[in-house]
Amino acid sequence: MPYVINSDRNKPWNALPSLPIDSKYYLDVDILTQLGESKAALGRLQGRSIAIPNQGLLINSISLQEAKASSAIENIFTTDDELYKAFSEENVNQTDGAAKEILHYREALWEGYNYLEGEKLIDQGYFVKMYQVVSQFNDGIRTPIAQVVIKEGGTGPNAGKVFYTPPRGAGVVEKKMENLIEFLNDDDKFQLDPLLKMAIGHYQFEAIHPFRDGNGRTGRIFNINYLTKKGLLDYPILFLSRYIMENKEDYYSGLSGITQRGSWKNWLLYMLKAVEVTSNLTYSKINDIIAAKDAILSAVTADTDIQRPESLVSAIFTQPFTRVQHLVKAGIYAENTARKYLDELVKMAVLEKRIIGKRHYYLNLELYRILSE
Repeated sequence: MPYVINSDRNKPWNALPSLPIDSKYYLDVDILTQLGESKAALGRLQGRSIAIPNQGLLINSISLQEAKASSAIENIFTTDDELYKAFSEENVNQTDGAAKEILHYREALWEGYNYLEGEKLIDQGYFVKMYQVVSQFNDGIRTPIAQVVIKEGGTGPNAGKVFYTPPRGAGVVEKKMENLIEFLNDDDKFQLDPLLKMAIGHYQFEAIHPFRDGNGRTGRIFNINYLTKKGLLDYPILFLSRYIMENKEDYYSGLSGITQRGSWKNWLLYMLKAVEVTSNLTYSKINDIIAAKDAILSAVTADTDIQRPESLVSAIFTQPFTRVQHLVKAGIYAENTARKYLDELVKMAVLEKRIIGKRHYYLNLELYRILSE
Protein backbone atom coordinates (compact mmCIF):
# COMPACT_ATOMS: atom_id res chain seq x y z
CA MET A 1 0.00 0.00 0.00
CA PRO A 2 1.22 3.55 -0.72
CA TYR A 3 2.10 5.69 2.26
CA VAL A 4 -0.83 7.92 3.32
CA ILE A 5 0.45 11.48 3.08
CA ASN A 6 -0.63 14.64 4.83
CA SER A 7 -3.03 16.27 2.34
CA ASP A 8 -3.88 19.40 4.34
CA ARG A 9 -1.10 20.97 6.40
CA ASN A 10 -3.64 23.21 8.19
CA LYS A 11 -5.46 20.27 9.77
CA PRO A 12 -4.10 17.92 12.45
CA TRP A 13 -2.55 14.88 10.74
CA ASN A 14 -4.54 12.32 12.70
CA ALA A 15 -4.19 9.95 9.75
CA LEU A 16 -0.43 9.66 10.37
CA PRO A 17 0.16 5.98 9.46
CA SER A 18 1.11 3.60 12.24
CA LEU A 19 4.41 1.74 12.20
CA PRO A 20 5.85 -0.34 10.70
CA ILE A 21 6.17 1.10 7.22
CA ASP A 22 5.96 -1.23 4.23
CA SER A 23 9.25 -3.05 3.59
CA LYS A 24 9.30 -1.75 0.00
CA TYR A 25 10.37 1.62 1.40
CA TYR A 26 13.66 0.25 2.78
CA LEU A 27 14.35 -2.96 0.82
CA ASP A 28 16.21 -0.89 -1.75
CA VAL A 29 19.71 -1.45 -3.12
CA ASP A 30 20.86 2.12 -2.38
CA ILE A 31 19.52 2.04 1.17
CA LEU A 32 20.95 -1.40 1.95
CA THR A 33 24.34 -0.41 0.52
CA GLN A 34 24.42 2.75 2.64
CA LEU A 35 23.25 0.74 5.66
CA GLY A 36 26.30 -1.52 5.32
CA GLU A 37 28.67 1.45 5.11
CA SER A 38 27.04 3.13 8.10
CA LYS A 39 27.20 0.01 10.25
CA ALA A 40 30.86 -0.51 9.37
CA ALA A 41 31.75 3.07 10.37
CA LEU A 42 29.76 2.85 13.59
CA GLY A 43 31.36 -0.49 14.44
CA ARG A 44 34.83 0.97 13.95
CA LEU A 45 33.98 3.84 16.28
CA GLN A 46 32.63 1.46 18.90
CA GLY A 47 35.75 -0.67 18.70
CA ARG A 48 38.00 2.36 19.12
CA SER A 49 36.05 3.85 22.01
CA ILE A 50 36.02 0.72 24.19
CA ALA A 51 39.83 0.50 23.97
CA ILE A 52 40.31 3.88 25.69
CA PRO A 53 41.36 3.61 29.36
CA ASN A 54 39.99 7.04 30.30
CA GLN A 55 36.37 7.07 29.13
CA GLY A 56 35.93 10.51 30.70
CA LEU A 57 37.97 11.80 27.80
CA LEU A 58 35.01 10.98 25.55
CA ILE A 59 32.12 11.22 27.95
CA ASN A 60 32.56 14.91 28.64
CA SER A 61 34.17 16.42 25.58
CA ILE A 62 32.44 14.62 22.69
CA SER A 63 28.94 14.59 24.19
CA LEU A 64 29.27 18.32 24.93
CA GLN A 65 29.90 19.00 21.25
CA GLU A 66 26.86 16.88 20.31
CA ALA A 67 24.78 19.02 22.69
CA LYS A 68 26.10 22.22 21.15
CA ALA A 69 25.40 21.09 17.57
CA SER A 70 21.88 19.82 18.33
CA SER A 71 20.99 23.04 20.09
CA ALA A 72 22.31 25.10 17.18
CA ILE A 73 19.77 23.39 14.92
CA GLU A 74 17.14 25.13 17.07
CA ASN A 75 19.03 28.44 16.75
CA ILE A 76 20.46 28.18 20.26
CA PHE A 77 24.02 29.43 19.86
CA THR A 78 26.93 30.11 22.15
CA THR A 79 30.69 30.29 21.77
CA ASP A 80 32.96 27.41 22.68
CA ASP A 81 34.51 29.57 25.39
CA GLU A 82 31.17 30.30 27.02
CA LEU A 83 30.07 26.69 26.80
CA TYR A 84 33.26 25.17 28.20
CA LYS A 85 33.41 27.73 30.98
CA ALA A 86 29.81 26.98 31.92
CA PHE A 87 30.50 23.24 31.85
CA SER A 88 33.44 23.69 34.22
CA GLU A 89 31.15 25.13 36.87
CA GLU A 90 29.89 22.82 39.59
CA ASN A 91 26.22 23.68 39.03
CA VAL A 92 24.56 24.24 35.65
CA ASN A 93 22.20 26.71 37.34
CA GLN A 94 25.18 29.01 37.90
CA THR A 95 25.10 29.70 34.16
CA ASP A 96 22.48 31.36 31.97
CA GLY A 97 21.45 31.93 28.38
CA ALA A 98 22.29 29.57 25.55
CA ALA A 99 25.08 27.78 27.42
CA LYS A 100 22.61 26.75 30.10
CA GLU A 101 20.19 25.34 27.51
CA ILE A 102 22.98 23.37 25.84
CA LEU A 103 24.07 21.93 29.17
CA HIS A 104 20.48 20.85 29.81
CA TYR A 105 20.64 18.98 26.49
CA ARG A 106 23.82 17.22 27.57
CA GLU A 107 22.23 16.42 30.91
CA ALA A 108 19.22 14.91 29.13
CA LEU A 109 21.49 12.86 26.87
CA TRP A 110 23.03 11.22 29.92
CA GLU A 111 19.75 10.99 31.84
CA GLY A 112 18.37 9.03 28.89
CA TYR A 113 21.42 6.79 28.75
CA ASN A 114 21.05 5.97 32.46
CA TYR A 115 17.26 5.58 32.17
CA LEU A 116 17.62 2.86 29.54
CA GLU A 117 20.45 0.90 31.17
CA GLY A 118 19.92 -2.79 31.83
CA GLU A 119 16.59 -4.33 30.91
CA LYS A 120 14.66 -1.05 30.98
CA LEU A 121 12.63 -0.52 27.80
CA ILE A 122 11.85 2.72 26.03
CA ASP A 123 8.53 3.96 27.35
CA GLN A 124 6.50 7.13 27.52
CA GLY A 125 8.26 8.04 30.76
CA TYR A 126 11.58 8.07 28.91
CA PHE A 127 10.39 10.59 26.33
CA VAL A 128 8.68 12.76 28.96
CA LYS A 129 11.85 12.80 31.06
CA MET A 130 14.00 13.85 28.11
CA TYR A 131 11.54 16.62 27.24
CA GLN A 132 11.42 17.88 30.82
CA VAL A 133 15.19 18.04 31.21
CA VAL A 134 15.69 19.72 27.82
CA SER A 135 12.87 22.25 28.16
CA GLN A 136 12.86 22.64 31.95
CA PHE A 137 9.06 22.37 31.89
CA ASN A 138 7.17 20.04 34.22
CA ASP A 139 4.29 18.99 31.98
CA GLY A 140 4.17 15.98 29.70
CA ILE A 141 2.31 14.90 26.56
CA ARG A 142 0.51 17.94 25.19
CA THR A 143 -3.23 18.10 25.78
CA PRO A 144 -5.88 18.30 23.01
CA ILE A 145 -6.40 21.98 23.81
CA ALA A 146 -2.77 22.79 22.91
CA GLN A 147 -3.16 24.23 19.41
CA VAL A 148 0.34 23.27 18.27
CA VAL A 149 1.26 24.08 14.68
CA ILE A 150 4.63 24.33 12.97
CA LYS A 151 5.11 27.46 10.90
CA GLU A 152 7.54 28.38 8.16
CA GLY A 153 10.54 30.32 9.45
CA GLY A 154 12.79 32.82 7.78
CA THR A 155 11.75 35.94 5.89
CA GLY A 156 10.53 34.48 2.58
CA PRO A 157 7.04 34.71 1.09
CA ASN A 158 5.83 31.72 3.15
CA ALA A 159 7.27 32.94 6.45
CA GLY A 160 4.72 32.59 9.23
CA LYS A 161 2.45 30.27 7.23
CA VAL A 162 1.48 26.88 8.62
CA PHE A 163 3.96 24.22 7.50
CA TYR A 164 2.56 21.28 9.42
CA THR A 165 -0.11 20.52 12.01
CA PRO A 166 0.64 17.44 14.13
CA PRO A 167 -2.01 14.98 15.37
CA ARG A 168 -4.44 16.30 17.97
CA GLY A 169 -7.44 15.03 19.92
CA ALA A 170 -8.41 13.11 23.04
CA GLY A 171 -6.03 10.16 23.34
CA VAL A 172 -4.75 10.56 19.77
CA VAL A 173 -1.17 11.53 20.61
CA GLU A 174 -0.97 8.93 23.36
CA LYS A 175 -2.13 6.16 21.02
CA LYS A 176 0.40 7.10 18.36
CA MET A 177 3.17 7.20 20.95
CA GLU A 178 2.17 3.72 22.14
CA ASN A 179 2.55 2.45 18.57
CA LEU A 180 5.97 4.10 18.22
CA ILE A 181 7.16 2.65 21.53
CA GLU A 182 5.99 -0.85 20.60
CA PHE A 183 7.81 -0.56 17.27
CA LEU A 184 11.05 0.46 18.99
CA ASN A 185 10.95 -2.21 21.68
CA ASP A 186 9.53 -5.31 20.01
CA ASP A 187 12.33 -6.71 17.86
CA ASP A 188 10.54 -10.02 17.39
CA LYS A 189 7.43 -8.49 15.91
CA PHE A 190 9.26 -5.72 14.04
CA GLN A 191 12.46 -7.31 12.76
CA LEU A 192 14.46 -4.45 11.34
CA ASP A 193 18.07 -3.26 11.59
CA PRO A 194 18.48 -0.84 14.54
CA LEU A 195 19.83 1.95 12.33
CA LEU A 196 16.72 1.79 10.14
CA LYS A 197 14.53 1.65 13.24
CA MET A 198 16.27 4.72 14.62
CA ALA A 199 15.70 6.69 11.40
CA ILE A 200 12.06 5.61 11.09
CA GLY A 201 11.44 6.16 14.79
CA HIS A 202 12.95 9.64 14.68
CA TYR A 203 10.66 10.68 11.84
CA GLN A 204 7.60 9.22 13.58
CA PHE A 205 8.41 11.02 16.82
CA GLU A 206 8.81 14.36 15.04
CA ALA A 207 5.56 13.81 13.11
CA ILE A 208 3.67 13.00 16.32
CA HIS A 209 5.26 16.07 17.93
CA PRO A 210 4.06 14.99 21.40
CA PHE A 211 5.29 18.00 23.39
CA ARG A 212 4.57 21.69 23.21
CA ASP A 213 8.29 22.47 22.88
CA GLY A 214 11.66 20.75 22.59
CA ASN A 215 10.55 17.99 20.19
CA GLY A 216 13.53 18.41 17.88
CA ARG A 217 16.11 18.18 20.65
CA THR A 218 14.24 15.33 22.35
CA GLY A 219 14.13 13.42 19.05
CA ARG A 220 17.86 13.85 18.50
CA ILE A 221 18.61 12.68 22.03
CA PHE A 222 16.53 9.61 21.25
CA ASN A 223 18.75 8.88 18.22
CA ILE A 224 21.87 8.53 20.36
CA ASN A 225 20.16 6.81 23.30
CA TYR A 226 18.64 4.23 20.95
CA LEU A 227 22.04 3.33 19.53
CA THR A 228 23.46 2.77 23.00
CA LYS A 229 20.36 0.84 24.06
CA LYS A 230 20.83 -1.51 21.11
CA GLY A 231 24.50 -2.03 21.95
CA LEU A 232 25.89 -0.25 18.88
CA LEU A 233 27.71 2.20 21.16
CA ASP A 234 28.80 1.85 24.78
CA TYR A 235 28.42 5.57 25.45
CA PRO A 236 26.40 8.38 23.81
CA ILE A 237 29.39 9.88 22.03
CA LEU A 238 28.29 9.98 18.38
CA PHE A 239 28.54 13.51 16.99
CA LEU A 240 25.33 12.98 14.97
CA SER A 241 23.88 16.50 15.22
CA ARG A 242 27.01 17.95 13.60
CA TYR A 243 25.93 16.44 10.28
CA ILE A 244 22.35 17.56 10.73
CA MET A 245 23.48 21.10 11.54
CA GLU A 246 25.71 21.23 8.46
CA ASN A 247 22.95 19.79 6.26
CA LYS A 248 19.98 21.43 7.96
CA GLU A 249 17.91 22.08 4.84
CA ASP A 250 18.21 18.45 3.78
CA TYR A 251 17.14 17.35 7.27
CA TYR A 252 13.90 19.32 7.15
CA SER A 253 13.38 18.49 3.48
CA GLY A 254 13.68 14.80 4.33
CA LEU A 255 11.07 15.07 7.07
CA SER A 256 8.64 17.02 4.91
CA GLY A 257 9.26 14.67 1.97
CA ILE A 258 7.69 11.81 3.92
CA THR A 259 4.84 13.94 5.22
CA GLN A 260 3.91 15.45 1.88
CA ARG A 261 5.00 12.81 -0.66
CA GLY A 262 5.71 9.58 1.23
CA SER A 263 9.36 9.80 0.16
CA TRP A 264 11.04 7.51 2.68
CA LYS A 265 14.10 6.73 0.58
CA ASN A 266 15.65 10.21 0.75
CA TRP A 267 15.11 10.36 4.50
CA LEU A 268 16.59 6.95 5.21
CA LEU A 269 19.62 7.64 3.03
CA TYR A 270 20.10 10.97 4.77
CA MET A 271 20.03 9.52 8.28
CA LEU A 272 22.22 6.56 7.39
CA LYS A 273 24.75 8.88 5.76
CA ALA A 274 24.68 11.02 8.90
CA VAL A 275 25.64 7.99 10.97
CA GLU A 276 28.49 7.09 8.60
CA VAL A 277 29.95 10.60 8.35
CA THR A 278 29.71 11.39 12.04
CA SER A 279 31.06 7.98 13.07
CA ASN A 280 34.14 8.71 10.98
CA LEU A 281 34.34 12.26 12.34
CA THR A 282 34.07 11.10 15.95
CA TYR A 283 36.61 8.33 15.31
CA SER A 284 39.10 10.88 13.96
CA LYS A 285 38.55 13.24 16.86
CA ILE A 286 39.13 10.43 19.35
CA ASN A 287 42.41 9.54 17.64
CA ASP A 288 43.50 13.18 17.58
CA ILE A 289 42.67 13.61 21.26
CA ILE A 290 44.54 10.47 22.26
CA ALA A 291 47.59 11.48 20.20
CA ALA A 292 47.60 14.93 21.80
CA LYS A 293 47.22 13.45 25.26
CA ASP A 294 50.09 11.00 24.73
CA ALA A 295 52.40 13.74 23.37
CA ILE A 296 51.69 16.01 26.31
CA LEU A 297 52.18 13.20 28.81
CA SER A 298 55.55 12.38 27.26
CA ALA A 299 56.64 16.01 27.50
CA VAL A 300 55.45 16.39 31.08
CA THR A 301 57.17 13.18 32.13
CA ALA A 302 60.45 14.09 30.40
CA ASP A 303 60.68 17.80 31.21
CA THR A 304 59.13 18.24 34.67
CA ASP A 305 59.16 16.79 38.17
CA ILE A 306 55.36 16.73 38.34
CA GLN A 307 54.13 13.88 40.49
CA ARG A 308 51.48 11.55 39.08
CA PRO A 309 51.67 13.09 35.58
CA GLU A 310 49.27 10.51 34.14
CA SER A 311 46.52 11.60 36.53
CA LEU A 312 47.12 15.27 35.79
CA VAL A 313 47.15 14.88 32.01
CA SER A 314 44.06 12.66 32.11
CA ALA A 315 42.28 15.31 34.17
CA ILE A 316 42.99 18.14 31.75
CA PHE A 317 41.65 16.01 28.90
CA THR A 318 38.26 15.31 30.48
CA GLN A 319 37.06 18.81 29.59
CA PRO A 320 38.59 21.86 27.87
CA PHE A 321 38.54 24.11 30.96
CA THR A 322 40.09 22.83 34.19
CA ARG A 323 39.99 24.52 37.59
CA VAL A 324 42.13 23.89 40.64
CA GLN A 325 39.11 22.55 42.50
CA HIS A 326 38.57 19.88 39.86
CA LEU A 327 41.90 18.30 40.77
CA VAL A 328 41.32 18.74 44.48
CA LYS A 329 37.85 17.18 44.43
CA ALA A 330 39.13 14.29 42.34
CA GLY A 331 41.66 13.60 45.10
CA ILE A 332 44.62 14.05 42.74
CA TYR A 333 46.41 16.89 44.53
CA ALA A 334 46.10 19.32 47.42
CA GLU A 335 45.05 22.83 46.39
CA ASN A 336 48.48 24.48 46.38
CA THR A 337 50.05 21.58 44.51
CA ALA A 338 47.27 21.56 41.94
CA ARG A 339 47.70 25.28 41.30
CA LYS A 340 51.48 24.92 41.05
CA TYR A 341 51.28 22.11 38.51
CA LEU A 342 48.62 23.80 36.40
CA ASP A 343 50.72 26.95 36.29
CA GLU A 344 53.68 24.81 35.22
CA LEU A 345 51.64 23.50 32.30
CA VAL A 346 50.86 27.11 31.39
CA LYS A 347 54.62 27.81 31.15
CA MET A 348 54.92 24.80 28.84
CA ALA A 349 52.15 26.28 26.62
CA VAL A 350 50.01 23.19 27.25
CA LEU A 351 47.39 25.27 29.04
CA GLU A 352 46.31 28.89 28.80
CA LYS A 353 45.32 30.59 32.03
CA ARG A 354 42.25 32.78 31.93
CA ILE A 355 40.86 34.91 34.71
CA ILE A 356 37.13 35.50 34.39
CA GLY A 357 35.63 37.46 37.25
CA LYS A 358 37.33 36.10 40.34
CA ARG A 359 37.83 32.60 38.98
CA HIS A 360 40.90 31.09 37.36
CA TYR A 361 40.40 28.71 34.44
CA TYR A 362 43.00 26.64 32.61
CA LEU A 363 42.23 25.99 28.94
CA ASN A 364 43.66 22.88 27.29
CA LEU A 365 44.75 24.39 23.99
CA GLU A 366 45.09 21.15 22.02
CA LEU A 367 41.78 19.71 23.21
CA TYR A 368 40.07 23.01 22.43
CA ARG A 369 41.55 23.04 18.92
CA ILE A 370 40.54 19.46 18.15
CA LEU A 371 36.97 19.89 19.37
CA SER A 372 36.53 23.17 17.51
CA GLU A 373 37.60 21.81 14.12
